[in-house]
Amino acid sequence: MTIDPKLKEQVLQIIRQNPEVIAEALEAYEQQQQQAQQQKYLAFLEILNREAETFIGNSPTTGVNNPEVFLIEFSDFQCPSCARAHDKVKEFIARNQDRVQLVYKHFPLSQIHPEAEKAAQAAWAAGQQGRFWEYHDGLFSQQDRLSDHFYEQLAQDLGLDLEQFDYNRMRASSAIEGDREMGNQLGLSTTPFFVMFAPGKPQGKGERFSGVIELEEMENMLYNVSNKT
Repeated sequence: MTIDPKLKEQVLQIIRQNPEVIAEALEAYEQQQQQAQQQKYLAFLEILNREAETFIGNSPTTGVNNPEVFLIEFSDFQCPSCARAHDKVKEFIARNQDRVQLVYKHFPLSQIHPEAEKAAQAAWAAGQQGRFWEYHDGLFSQQDRLSDHFYEQLAQDLGLDLEQFDYNRMRASSAIEGDREMGNQLGLSTTPFFVMFAPGKPQGKGERFSGVIELEEMENMLYNVSNKT
């Protein structure tokens, strides 16, 4: 498509003379995006409140059964921020293991992290032998070693059946894609992303956060979520 040079110059002249119009349009667009994101989040909380067990499905969990509060994590094993958040989350769950259940959802950002997908597949495969969390910890603590050789070595170190491990790695894609689709429905574009949610509380009363936050902040969120009516 060819644009008439005179028309192009007229449009540019209007923009130069009225820059506030562009600013207003950008602001309106950002507001629309924020509203759309909020609607997705509220719909997500409604599903959690109504169908928590269905949402969790076969995802790895740790902490108490029948929890007062869920902490749902969307994460990427090659993401530096996810690795930094790992220790904070682990300590938070240890402190509140009688109240909180952590649910792990795979959200590998394959376009920027070339090992993220394969690491997720390996972790899922370890989970089929009941060793997801040990494997998860190993991936995050040795993030600089992510490679096919390391995935096999870590599986061997954990005493996994290597033949079964390799077979399950080839079967992991559908489970990971299911998690990623949930993240896409939430509009996620970065990791880690967390939702803290108390079943039975009013819709929209969960807390969400991304990146690395301090333990005290998570404790404050736990108080807010569990005490809202």
